[in-house]
Amino acid sequence: GFLRMFVPLAVGTLAAVAAGGLVGMLFGYEFRHTFFYIVMPIVAGGIGEGILPLSLAYAEILGTEQPALIAMLIPAALIGNVVAIIASGVLRRVGEVRPSHSGQGLLVRTGNDNELLKEMATEKKLELPLMGAGLLMACTMFILGAFLSPFTGIPGPILMIIGAALLKVSTLIPERMETGAHQMYKFMTTNMTFPLLVGLGTLYVPWNDLSAAFTPAYFTICAATVLAMVSSGWFIGKLLGMYEVEAAIVTCCHSGLGGTGDVAILSASNRMGLMPFAQISTRIGGAAMVVLAVFLLKILG
Repeated sequence: GFLRMFVPLAVGTLAAVAAGGLVGMLFGYEFRHTFFYIVMPIVAGGIGEGILPLSLAYAEILGTEQPALIAMLIPAALIGNVVAIIASGVLRRVGEVRPSHSGQGLLVRTGNDNELLKEMATEKKLELPLMGAGLLMACTMFILGAFLSPFTGIPGPILMIIGAALLKVSTLIPERMETGAHQMYKFMTTNMTFPLLVGLGTLYVPWNDLSAAFTPAYFTICAATVLAMVSSGWFIGKLLGMYEVEAAIVTCCHSGLGGTGDVAILSASNRMGLMPFAQISTRIGGAAMVVLAVFLLKILG
């Protein structure tokens, strides 16, 4: 899944740029303006990881003030995230109506899907000591990622995911410990997701900037950008032997507002198990887009 997902992610990004730019031109926007100030904020990976470094680089290259640029970039990211959440909910419904297109949380068609789904649906007896062990494992991997990040240049959460994947593949962790980690994950996603969304939505969304930029043309450009990404993820995922619903959702997370946006998108689709793929899509994809945008702006001046 990790290897295959980069293809729909790359194709989806190209489709987003093309769709956003074309729709922007229909509404009288210059392609350059749409690309740098609407499309790039949507796919940059959130505010802290995307908008802030983008605005800082834009301000240095263009010789303008960073706060004004932040106000220009944030609305696109917010609207794009809202469209992505709605699209994710629609994809969930499509998966319910057309089960053949849905892996019910599985990304890749492996041939033993029925056995995997049966195992995923089996709930084991809750054991609090094992949950504590799972929490300890999660904290250890998080600290390891944060420690190695300055030396590797890779975001800490991505290193955390890679480390956990290596431990899983190497079978170094006893099965009971894995069960404890899974039970802790279920506890967090069941009880903490909605308080997190409500709290962050209330406290950290700049509603004044969002409402000021909300025009039919602006919203249409943002929506076209996200929907082009989702659609391409669906069709490319199908070609690569992935479940269309899950492939589209993971690609959709490229327009997520950082980790919080991923939580909202995956919650809308009831696919929280796709979080590792969503983090790769948001953080690696977002970082790549920031680098690309800065590089192109330096060339174009």
